[in-house]
Amino acid sequence: MIIVTGATGALNGATVDHLLDRMPAADIAVAVRDAAKAARFAQRGVEVRRADYADPASLPAAFEGADQLLLVSSNDPAADAVSLHRAAVDAAAAAGVKRILYTSHQGAAPGNPFGPGRDHFATERMLADSGVAWTSLRNGFYAHSLRWLAGPWRETGVIAVPGDGPVSWTAREDAAEAAAVIIASDGAYDGPVTLTAPAAPTFAELAAAASELTGETVRYRAVTEEEWVAARVAAGESERTGFLLGFYRAAQGGFFAGVDPLLGELLGREPRGAREAL
Repeated sequence: MIIVTGATGALNGATVDHLLDRMPAADIAVAVRDAAKAARFAQRGVEVRRADYADPASLPAAFEGADQLLLVSSNDPAADAVSLHRAAVDAAAAAGVKRILYTSHQGAAPGNPFGPGRDHFATERMLADSGVAWTSLRNGFYAHSLRWLAGPWRETGVIAVPGDGPVSWTAREDAAEAAAVIIASDGAYDGPVTLTAPAAPTFAELAAAASELTGETVRYRAVTEEEWVAARVAAGESERTGFLLGFYRAAQGGFFAGVDPLLGELLGREPRGAREAL
């Protein structure tokens, strides 16, 4: 039995869709906070169970019978993600899960200025100490987030950011499909695996690509953190400003620079990247 958490979200929901292309629905269950939102899976014969990392008592029954369990990482910057992940890992170990797969991220490191990178590293260490076989899916930075991280360049003609560096912008859809391939391999991948697009352009290079795509001049401009914060406040977008600054600092520090051919090998085609997202 394969059990997938977070299946009402875009990433793991797409992974379930790809799993259904590869195996019978009776071999799959989804563990979600709101069962009503998983109705489309129930209609296809997938078992729906309730699970909430913040409610540890809900987890043992949700994870029961899992040969493989795909744990989605918490994406709430206000939550104590590591504690939530610990509750899930502990429950999985207690339930006798044979392998835990975890949606980690490229840049999982204790010194990453981007908070989720530190959380992913701590969770991976937790998995390594769990006594359960594990696979960490270190996905490249999701390319769809360019819509806010690159700023309103379509209106202004300028990509103005407070820190630049190479980022292996990776399509979330490709990462979801690769996760299904890895799950279907039944343990062929162990420990951390890196899943990225084949290139890691800088924002300056993205401005050049945007110019080619639009036929208009899109410029890159480096701004100070103070300028960037002031612009966000003026636009009424001050929420999560500190969280996002961590991303630019990490990009500048090279935490998202690495690329790996594994994603393309798993997909059997060239992965999508930043240009497609633009």
